[in-house]
Amino acid sequence: MTSMTFASRSDADKIGASARAAIDRTVDDKAMLRAAAELTRDLHAPNPTTYWVDFLTSAVVGYAALAVAMLWVSPWAILAGGVAALALYRAASFIHEITHMKPSAVPGFRLGWNLLFGVPMMVPSFMYEGVHTIHHTRTRYGTVEDPEYLPLALMKPWTLPLFVLTALLAPIALVARYAVLVPLSVVIPRLRTWLIEQASSLAINPAFRRRPPEGELRTRWLWLEAATSVWAITLVALVAGGVIPLRAFAIFLGIYAVSTLLNQVRTLVAHLWENEGDAMSVTAQYLDSVNVPPPSYLPFLWAPVGLRYHALHHLVPSVPYHALGEAHRRLVAMLGTESPYHDANHAGLAPLVARLVRSTTRAR
Repeated sequence: MTSMTFASRSDADKIGASARAAIDRTVDDKAMLRAAAELTRDLHAPNPTTYWVDFLTSAVVGYAALAVAMLWVSPWAILAGGVAALALYRAASFIHEITHMKPSAVPGFRLGWNLLFGVPMMVPSFMYEGVHTIHHTRTRYGTVEDPEYLPLALMKPWTLPLFVLTALLAPIALVARYAVLVPLSVVIPRLRTWLIEQASSLAINPAFRRRPPEGELRTRWLWLEAATSVWAITLVALVAGGVIPLRAFAIFLGIYAVSTLLNQVRTLVAHLWENEGDAMSVTAQYLDSVNVPPPSYLPFLWAPVGLRYHALHHLVPSVPYHALGEAHRRLVAMLGTESPYHDANHAGLAPLVARLVRSTTRAR
């Protein structure tokens, strides 16, 4: 068996691999796909204990640190704010797992996540359910119908800072959506239509239009939206009435903004963003996506809950986050240096950002 990581490959090898991938984006590497399927057959079952302990620990640490930052006037409050942003970011990332798992796989997890995090932080799971799975659709990935794709590498340089900095406005936008727009949409049908189509998805593609929910998702959407709206209205009322100090609320929004900014930076390097809208093979989708495996350990913070193996996730989307590391080790050991599997493994955040910036400076 042979193995090779990104760190041991030359830039020429990487460029050559990218060139080969660009020749035909409709052809799959069947050996890689077969290996991914066969080597992960025993890794598809989520571990409920891992899910609950990881999420609850993240949420408890995040909320405790948030309380310290909001209420304690001390230099230590800044450190607490940083811990809160990272822990809440990790807790939020479990929404991605919820979209891929069957509810019976980890009983009560979706409900628990929504009650303990989704509703209080105004990001209930319906904002990602039924949306993220489109991103994994074979014929929609990277097209105008993909809610989570923009050809950022082919756009102008100014689009990158704009893309990242808009995340700072997310907390205010969420408060406005649930405290103001949801109640108004009950009596303004056109606003309700707009809200469903354009303001109910955690998406980055401005052209994406969401369809009205149906069946069980519609029922869950309505009660989660109602609960979140009541919470948001209550929160605004408590701030307006002076029960919650304006300073504390501003700190909450600031820490939340840092958390959403972290997620946006991670999104910036989740893919290479080099597709111009054409349908792509699974192999091409994989090569347009990014793994940041060990020995780099910083991704544990900026790409939590398995997001450091984002490219691998596109090969085996039903493998739970806690098993992706083992899946990666098996594939690296099994697949030789000629396999395109190695070409989606990257060294870290900085080289990926630099590559994207260089690409935009060459865009016309």
